Amino acid sequence: MRILSKKALKELVLYSPQHVARLEKAGLFPKRVQLGPNRVGWVESEVLDWLEQRLLHRK
Repeated sequence: MRILSKKALKELVLYSPQHVARLEKAGLFPKRVQLGPNRVGWVESEVLDWLEQRLLHRK
């Protein structure tokens, strides 16, 4: 399992941190993992699954 940093997530998804937070809050993006008091990350496989679903439903 690989955990993505904010920087790695932004390179992969191309959304601002604010937009990612809005999507998470709405239940439309994988939830972040609290790694420490000041560090969060996202499970890479969950983010890749989310991206795959977006690609499958594009018009």
